[in-house]
Amino acid sequence: MGCLPILLLFPLGFGIGYLFDGPTGALWGTGTGLLLGLLLLALFVRALRSRR
Repeated sequence: MGCLPILLLFPLGFGIGYLFDGPTGALWGTGTGLLLGLLLLALFVRALRSRR
């Protein structure tokens, strides 16, 4: 469950970036999707730890 944002945003960023700017946009979209996925993963883990 925690890795789900990465698995969803990584290919989504690639696809959106590729549609807008071709291969260069795909690279930037993949990086953006990966960073957003990692950020959401960290927020999810933080939320789980604060529930205790």
